[in-house]
Amino acid sequence: MPIIDVTNLHKVYGSTVAVDDVSFTVEEGEIFGILGPNGAGKTTTVECIGGLRRPDGGSVRVLGLDPVRDRAEVRKVLGAQLQESELPEKITVAEALDLYASFYPSPANPAELLGDLGLAGKADTRFEKLSGGQKQRLSIALALVGNPRIAVLDELTTGLDPQARRDTWQLIEQVRARGVTIVLVTHFMDEAERLCDRLALIDGGRVAAIDSPAGLIARVATEQTLRFRPSSPLEESVLTALPDVTAVSREGAHYVVTGTGNLPYAVITTLAAHDVVAAELRMDQASLEDAFVAMTGRTFEPAAG
Repeated sequence: MPIIDVTNLHKVYGSTVAVDDVSFTVEEGEIFGILGPNGAGKTTTVECIGGLRRPDGGSVRVLGLDPVRDRAEVRKVLGAQLQESELPEKITVAEALDLYASFYPSPANPAELLGDLGLAGKADTRFEKLSGGQKQRLSIALALVGNPRIAVLDELTTGLDPQARRDTWQLIEQVRARGVTIVLVTHFMDEAERLCDRLALIDGGRVAAIDSPAGLIARVATEQTLRFRPSSPLEESVLTALPDVTAVSREGAHYVVTGTGNLPYAVITTLAAHDVVAAELRMDQASLEDAFVAMTGRTFEPAAG
């Protein structure tokens, strides 16, 4: 049985359809991503999973439990870091963790959790004095203090600098290593591709596709592009004659070669046969953003409301 089962989920706010017939399952032990631009219905979906919102249609099951009817039981097995959450400015890290631990019958050891998440030296620091990355670490600790089997992390790295984002990614992988199933909500393509075992692409409240990041990319990856600067003069016909090559063009001193199959091997071995070295070699392939565009028919605009 999937650890989470969402079937034909529907949620409206007035005349606005936020979630429109969304279905997916999450398997135990995986990092399942929900990827889409702002306003796509991602947060509403996970709020229904956590029992914070009542669906207007369809069903949600978490370990066989209804998050609305069985809210108290679901909260024992599911921890959440919400997109917008704040703590009192004067509360210390240790006080916040002790407070949340008091909500559960068998919580994790707060001191050990702080150590695992790199916050042991911040136990007596007030929330207002924490950096953005430290606040996110604390959010993860609060989501895990109840020893949940599932953690929902909503837009965890929004607003963080590049190094803090990468540090947070490592934390997420460590959390999964603890045996926790993770539902990760994000609008960052690189984050989804780095962390997620499977992804649901959501746009306009509907699921456009579900697959692994590599599987989604493979659906649209029909061609590859190589860019390089030859170390010595080279006739374009040498490259256009290759079976894997579909087009060759020039951008100043650089050649741009488009093709299929094992294009890099074919081009590099041919250059070597002509005593040419490919300097400044770069290979461009299809990305998650390309997959999103192909499957939704529009560009990915994370900042769109």
